[in-house]
Amino acid sequence: MNEKTLLWIAQKISWLFTPFLVPTLGVALLFTFSYLRVMPLSYKFLITVAVFCFTIMMPQCTIFFYRRMNGWSLRELGRREKRFVPYILSIASYLFCLSMLYRFRVPSCMTGIVVASLIAMVVAILLNYWWKLSEHMISVGGVVGGLVCFGELFVFNPIGWICLTIIVGGMVGTSRMTLRQHNLSQIIGGFILGMASSVVGILYGQKIIDYILS
Repeated sequence: MNEKTLLWIAQKISWLFTPFLVPTLGVALLFTFSYLRVMPLSYKFLITVAVFCFTIMMPQCTIFFYRRMNGWSLRELGRREKRFVPYILSIASYLFCLSMLYRFRVPSCMTGIVVASLIAMVVAILLNYWWKLSEHMISVGGVVGGLVCFGELFVFNPIGWICLTIIVGGMVGTSRMTLRQHNLSQIIGGFILGMASSVVGILYGQKIIDYILS
């Protein structure tokens, strides 16, 4: 397999497992496999679409227009010094999503997914001045941390799903290094940050929200 083919495969893997996918995927899985599946279909559809709009569509659209305004390629936007504004745009969109979920009084396990993403982004933007962590691996670590937490909350064995996620994470991490976007330490650091943020956000997210709003 030549280098051009490897780069093409790495680009497709990076695109397929975009970091923005995690909140929508988490909400959809909770509505499918947890006690929340008994909720009315219209309610599940409304919440899932709202999360999709504010955690995938809005961040990607605003970042796209910001990139085009500056005439940057995707590779240029991936540089550490140019990631600050995209992070801010994503955080603003996720905060709007969180306020909407709080207004609809969705279960804390669901808002915790968005809180976890916000924690990860805030920490990542602070560390970005010194260390360019992999956003893709933050999302992979977030999924692993979420599986551990939901396994505890809903009393099921998540080992199989965790193994599958780690295999996917290996593919994603390899693709990011193949594209020369990150080194191994940034891959591992992103995974650890995502997992830690997920545990804090899901288990203590509601307390964090109540404390901020009190």
